[in-house]
Amino acid sequence: MKITTFAAIYIGSYEVSLKIFEISANRKIRPIDYIRSHVELGRDAFGKGVIGYELVEELCQILKEFRSIMDGYKVDDYEACAGNVFRNVSNAPFILDQIRLRTRIEVMVLSNSEHRLMDYKSLAILPKFEKMIQKGAAVVNVGGGSMQITLFRKGTAITTQHIELGIMRIREKLSKIENLVSHYETQIQELIDKELEIFKRIYLQEREMKYVIIMGDYIEEMTKGFSKKEEDGTIETERFIKMLNKWYRKSAEEISLELNLANEHDPLILPSVVLYKRLSEELNAKYIWVPGVNISDGIVCAYAEKKRMIYFEHDFEEDVLAAARNLAERYQGYSSHTEAVLNMTVSIFDAMKKVHGMGKRERLLLQVAAILHDCGRYISLVNQAECSYQIIMATEIIGMTHIEREIVANAVKYNSQPLQPYSSVSDKMDQKGYMTVSKLTAILKIANAMDRSHRQKFRNIKAALQDRELVITVESSESIVLEKGLFSAYANSFEEVFSVKPRIREKKVF
Repeated sequence: MKITTFAAIYIGSYEVSLKIFEISANRKIRPIDYIRSHVELGRDAFGKGVIGYELVEELCQILKEFRSIMDGYKVDDYEACAGNVFRNVSNAPFILDQIRLRTRIEVMVLSNSEHRLMDYKSLAILPKFEKMIQKGAAVVNVGGGSMQITLFRKGTAITTQHIELGIMRIREKLSKIENLVSHYETQIQELIDKELEIFKRIYLQEREMKYVIIMGDYIEEMTKGFSKKEEDGTIETERFIKMLNKWYRKSAEEISLELNLANEHDPLILPSVVLYKRLSEELNAKYIWVPGVNISDGIVCAYAEKKRMIYFEHDFEEDVLAAARNLAERYQGYSSHTEAVLNMTVSIFDAMKKVHGMGKRERLLLQVAAILHDCGRYISLVNQAECSYQIIMATEIIGMTHIEREIVANAVKYNSQPLQPYSSVSDKMDQKGYMTVSKLTAILKIANAMDRSHRQKFRNIKAALQDRELVITVESSESIVLEKGLFSAYANSFEEVFSVKPRIREKKVF
């Protein structure tokens, strides 16, 4: 039986980790070793905006040791990733180059979207996860520089929010006053509450959750002594908060000793206690689940999926569409017109599959663009295109990468503006991405033109490719002079992109 030995390296804000896995032919992933080294890169990254020479030296030395361990295990493949700590520093390219030259390790800096999708996949492979999100859940991922809160309803993700409030960042923000105040934990809580209050007001109104699923450092140590429900391994939130309240007035040294931490004076433990306490109180779920997975598990899951070694039962595409609908509704941009445009774009895409060269993923991006094409009107009727672009780029959609969001945002923008040359977006995407934008925009424009009156005049729409013509057959009992006129205006740009002429064939219904 073929077994692949894989190594996942992650460079975080205050530690660097190496996790070795075995991936077997029967689609099982088994961790066999886990090494963690403490190095506070976030101290420089969040405080100065650059990582100093001494920390770079320490990091390279750790990675050299990791390379030796990987060689000892004879790993077949590896992936090394860095998160928020490298996205925030100006000298990141130079550090990555030094790592490559000195350790033979290529490090990929994850965008927040990529990071969260990997976290999500580490959960989605667990059998309990699907049952929990069906009943309403919040997934909270706490890192050194930030945290992410994703809300689930009836099995799909409805929103995800990135909050610049991580354990290391909290400590760095308040480090100067730590020794000047008698109740340091109160200052931490005030800082946390400011951010959580905004999130709660916007996203938690009238939302009930049964579970809070927490991923993050120290949380496993904090929950180790709790008796858990046999059927799902959860802890009652009320009991967890009571325990955190006991630690609330203790010093970092006392908590570290009680939890048996390696560092008996761990400066990050108190911010962790306060943050987990306030999250548990504000999210107000009945149970807390600590699955015991982290980004390293997400890295191996993403790798194994890419290599077709594992498959997920969870429908990530439905999460993307649900989040897009939720976003459109928030900006009052989801209507019967949106549904009509969505159905038409999908019909055209499917009819053109022999010509456009796009696949399943691009079809999903087109659906998202159709759902969000009107969201900018909420802010400005005149500047709708630019407002739509900014809304999409400012919003995390779990399951989509940053570049995919850029493609969707540009397709929506150029739906109501002339498509600009590649040079205008070359700093945001490569030529392949630009071609995808061009194709999605061409389809979206003619689909939108077919319901320009927002009255859904067409029924039983069928699209078929006949030689070099796309024939769209529609039934209508009303005048479609407006739609035909606007359709003709966009037909030329469609023909330029695909070398196919679109044509409406009308069937009158009386």
